[in-house]
Amino acid sequence: QEQLAESGGGLVQGGGSLRLSCAASGRAVSSYSMGWFRQAPGKEREFVAAINWNERITHYAYFVKGRFTIFRDNAKNTVYLQMNSLEPEDTAVYYCNRIISWPTQPADYWGQGTQVTVSS
Repeated sequence: QEQLAESGGGLVQGGGSLRLSCAASGRAVSSYSMGWFRQAPGKEREFVAAINWNERITHYAYFVKGRFTIFRDNAKNTVYLQMNSLEPEDTAVYYCNRIISWPTQPADYWGQGTQVTVSS
């Protein structure tokens, strides 16, 4: 299986932006659908966004409301999540994963994630 390394999180004020990266190693993920998920303190992990292998199809959770964009660079084996207009409710650890059943079912292994904290 591939190893996934998320990065790009941090502390940002409400209304700000962050770009998360997910670099895959050990195996190319260019032929797979990929997704982003998040887990807030005390809550279940939830789906955020998914993208198919050639970027022609994307799917977002209802709470994204046009604020986030998922995209990928298959040459770099990397998937991104551009997050704009961040809200305190977006505070969570963000994870990427392969999508094994479109559009929201992830594989059953996870990386370390990257912490996103949005202040009000």
